Amino acid sequence: MRSTSTIARRAMLALAAGLLAAGTASAQNWPVKPVKLIVGFPPGGTTDVLGRMLAARLSDKLGQQVVVENRAGASGIIGSDAVAKAPADGYTLLFSSSTLATYQALYAKVPFDPAKDLEPVATIATTPYVMVVHPSVPVKSIPELVAYAKQNPGKLNYAASAPGGGQHLGWEMFKRSTQTHLVYVPYKGTGALMPDLLGGTLQAGIDNVAVLTPHVKSGALRPLAVTGERRSALLPNVPTVIESGLPGFKVVGWFGVFAPAKTPRDVTHKLSSAITEILADKAMRDRMTELGAEPEGEGPDALRKLLASESEQWGRLIRELGITAQ
Repeated sequence: MRSTSTIARRAMLALAAGLLAAGTASAQNWPVKPVKLIVGFPPGGTTDVLGRMLAARLSDKLGQQVVVENRAGASGIIGSDAVAKAPADGYTLLFSSSTLATYQALYAKVPFDPAKDLEPVATIATTPYVMVVHPSVPVKSIPELVAYAKQNPGKLNYAASAPGGGQHLGWEMFKRSTQTHLVYVPYKGTGALMPDLLGGTLQAGIDNVAVLTPHVKSGALRPLAVTGERRSALLPNVPTVIESGLPGFKVVGWFGVFAPAKTPRDVTHKLSSAITEILADKAMRDRMTELGAEPEGEGPDALRKLLASESEQWGRLIRELGITAQ
């Protein structure tokens, strides 16, 4: 006759096996209902536009609707935190920008840890910036800008969005690399700073290639260099900062999809595979290029390494310079 403890133990093992099997089956059949893709920024910006482009194609690929939900606030922290605290079932995902890598260094309190509470799924795209000056500034290259800035310390103003953003950090890295003194003028976004940059009140700026290309082609702004590792298809004749004499200088925005930590691996694998197929489509790639984004489609491991390296690089710079969110 079996003991009560033996029967209880076997019942518990059977229950555990059943739950495991149910979880596996659920993961294999995912998705069986609509998927929510949270964007931590308002509608209309680059993050939102790219997120919606991906969601539309994922809906077709997965056979379930992928719905974009904008949860703006605190430079994306509110939306990111919502995903970090969501059930790890693959039905709540995050479409994040590269600001994710700066939160812990920039803010005194962050309610989640990006590296521990989010599961990387896929890198969607990178967006290089282009460094420009107003035509009134007598420089046509990065070496000339460095020389001019050293001859006129503190007399060149540069435009950037909120402290700790890619544009701001790009200039701070440039100043540190070249030992120059330029004056940072913060704005609440690209739309706010463009009139002053185009009018010459501000002498220099860094922003998304797609945003500044029309002004470059019209002659309203003079391009000096793009900040990625390779030249931009939108401005093929403009050299990189690296080509211009600053080895290792790389400042790019990036976008990735994340799930809550502990989301089943076969769910994230299925999602990552679907995204890779979507980003291999020529029409999708061409549309992203028009927006100044360079399609990537790399999987979880590459995104995990990107988040770690960017967090280390920008975190160190933010802490050393004492930059804080305002």
